[in-house]
Amino acid sequence: MEIMIIGCGKVGQTLIQQLSDEGNNITAVDISEDKIRDVSRKYDVMGIVGNGATYMTQLEAGIRSSDLMIAVTAQDELNLLCCLVAKKAGNCQTIARVRNPEYSKEAPYLQEELGLAMVINPEYAAAAEIARVLRFPSAIKIDTFSKGKMELLKFRLPESCILYNYSVKEISTKLHCDVLVCMIERGEEVFIPNGDVCFQAGDLISIIATPANAAVFFKKLKLFTNRTRDAILVGGGQIAFYLSNILTKSGISVKLIEKNRQRCEELSQLLPKVSIIHGDAADKETMLEEGLEKTGAFVALTNLDEENILLSLFARSKMSGKLVTKINRIEFDEIIRQLNLDSIVNPKQLTAEYIIRFVRAMKKSMGSNVETLYSLIKGKVEAAEFLIKEQSAIVGVPLQELEFKENVLIAGILRRGKMLIPRGQDTIEIGDSVVVVSRRLGLHDICDILKQG
Repeated sequence: MEIMIIGCGKVGQTLIQQLSDEGNNITAVDISEDKIRDVSRKYDVMGIVGNGATYMTQLEAGIRSSDLMIAVTAQDELNLLCCLVAKKAGNCQTIARVRNPEYSKEAPYLQEELGLAMVINPEYAAAAEIARVLRFPSAIKIDTFSKGKMELLKFRLPESCILYNYSVKEISTKLHCDVLVCMIERGEEVFIPNGDVCFQAGDLISIIATPANAAVFFKKLKLFTNRTRDAILVGGGQIAFYLSNILTKSGISVKLIEKNRQRCEELSQLLPKVSIIHGDAADKETMLEEGLEKTGAFVALTNLDEENILLSLFARSKMSGKLVTKINRIEFDEIIRQLNLDSIVNPKQLTAEYIIRFVRAMKKSMGSNVETLYSLIKGKVEAAEFLIKEQSAIVGVPLQELEFKENVLIAGILRRGKMLIPRGQDTIEIGDSVVVVSRRLGLHDICDILKQG
């Protein structure tokens, strides 16, 4: 696809990298000559220096031949204007990043009236992700499919857990739990296991199940499953604002620590149900005085990755509750994963996943659409949900008779609102939603998982 990306900040560069890796032709636009030089050097893209909201700049960048224009500058209004110009000049699909809470409330109106394909708010997406993992503290990460009817949950196996030394197939035969293990991370090794693989202490295990079956599974493992009742948030940015709103509406008590007095006063007006604390969380005494040791969850949301990591490591040494750390840079994600920080949230990565999912769905496919997409391990494993639209080579054939490529797994089938854990005799039918976990990145159609005859 021909894709124009206006704005080469952190989100823009993440999109440029990932969409370019997906095989799309990218044109990057930014007013900064340095940023354009940088992305042109790092990635195989064309760069244009100029104001992306002007007709002439978009024309120079090839808007008339573009299939999609994505505006991710630092200004909401500029992003919306870019989309308006693109619709008139090129009649292509448009996506705008909109971060202001006032605009976000009107996202459906803006999308319809301005003809936008998508309005994406990275901060709200990150807040929703955090709220999900706080609902189920045993999980490090929760990805949802089919509007929440299926969930993919990642958790770390403690040494004392009953699952230690069980094989994958014994989850069904001994624990009688209707869940499917779809990925195991063990040190540097990542693999999609077969039924004979045995679990080891410290494994990061990803399962797919309905929310109810996942709760039963964790209860049998005697892992903490109760919903978080209170939380301490550090950093008073937009993610903290959105997250505080979501949590208080769910009945969770929230304390928010922010060192900027003016921002504290603003948040006090915006969040009357939240305890706003003016203080520096880097001062250990402040954290302890606010009840860190007894809190159910700690969420580090400052603008500095290093500060978030240090705060989370300190919190881990003082509390046993849920820990969530916001990380902006993803260059060192493999090192960060080794720090055992519990749940890590990356707004840029979430934004890229939403947009890549849309791009794949735009591409012509044989008989299915990518409905949902998650990067489970960046550059290594992803999970994609396909809606089966029409007859194809995979429809109506028992799974045990199909020849799949290596390192792919049919992880779940949703049929008429009911989730099926796939077995060899099961078939995929038109109308199903099918979740595939794969080490083969960039799947556009479910038939891509089959060996070519």
